[in-house]
Amino acid sequence: MSKLPGKSKKNIPVFSNEDEERRFWAKRDTSDYFDWARATQPTLPNLKPSTMSISIRLPVAMLEDLKVLANKQDVPYQSLMKLYLAERIDRERTRKAS
Repeated sequence: MSKLPGKSKKNIPVFSNEDEERRFWAKRDTSDYFDWARATQPTLPNLKPSTMSISIRLPVAMLEDLKVLANKQDVPYQSLMKLYLAERIDRERTRKAS
């Protein structure tokens, strides 16, 4: 159900808190309030991806090798581990897509 062009949109009320706003939008169609044809994609340059702490058991020798490699590159070993994992995941994704 599309809205007619030029039709005025409803005013958005002022909310006293996020819960009130959440309940409001849960029951309404945003197209009554916004002209989505004029919407633009926001840029969020300082947005950092969410992270989660995990615990992983590695053989001592593997961890020592990783620390040596990280030291040679002057980076923390956990950062190097994330880089290695990201590279491998990307490689696997590419391989499976072929």
